[in-house]
Amino acid sequence: MDKRTQQLQAFDRLLTIMDELRSQCPWDRKQTFESLRHLTIEETYELSDALLADDVEEVKKELGDLLLHIVFYAKIGSERSAFDIADVANEICDKLIQRHPHVYGDVEVQNEEEVKQNWEQIKLKEGRKGVLAGVPKGLPSLVKAHRMQEKAAGVGFDWKKTEDVALKIQEELGEFLEEVQNGDNSKTEAEFGDLIFSLVNYARFMGINADDALALTNQKFVDRFELMEQQLQDRGKKMADLDLDALEKLWQSAKEMSKSD
Repeated sequence: MDKRTQQLQAFDRLLTIMDELRSQCPWDRKQTFESLRHLTIEETYELSDALLADDVEEVKKELGDLLLHIVFYAKIGSERSAFDIADVANEICDKLIQRHPHVYGDVEVQNEEEVKQNWEQIKLKEGRKGVLAGVPKGLPSLVKAHRMQEKAAGVGFDWKKTEDVALKIQEELGEFLEEVQNGDNSKTEAEFGDLIFSLVNYARFMGINADDALALTNQKFVDRFELMEQQLQDRGKKMADLDLDALEKLWQSAKEMSKSD
């Protein structure tokens, strides 16, 4: 049996199981678009964690969980006579063909940037109200900033040189510190937002996803903080027992330990 046949059989197996669960399991019968929504969001974040950890086995498991949700939504859609899994698959197939004229048409591109620019132009021709209209309102702010900047860049609204973005960061930092001195909390918050936005922009120019970078730093902080707690527990002490200098020494020790792992 060839690989494609195995893949199709596995997908057919999942569809069959979904039909059986929907008809025979009380929990599965009860689910709706709305009840599944928060679970889908949770599964997406679990996949994100696995991707950041480069844990291939977990990535495989979390992709399976997400695939189940896609099949589940399609099953509910078919029960409403609105759409089924074939409609979902054909919809994305048609979109991919339409938005890749350099593969399925006679358009020529020189690099990845031209592909992204064509993608945004095609979406506008499809009737999208604006370049930023496709950015979900509920995206986490760092992710949203990155996507908006990418989309704006796709239609030519972008800095020309990385150095210009670096200068913008310095400008925004100066404006933020000025408002800190002025003591106006509202303006300080606004300038801080501008500073973060410019940092996200600089990261994008450097090929860095700011949200991924911050997620990695968050995990690094967790790992080192837990090492501090473990060291204190081994000594029979609590963090509240130490002054700031002692905590800093403990933090530096945790840093060295984490580097050696």
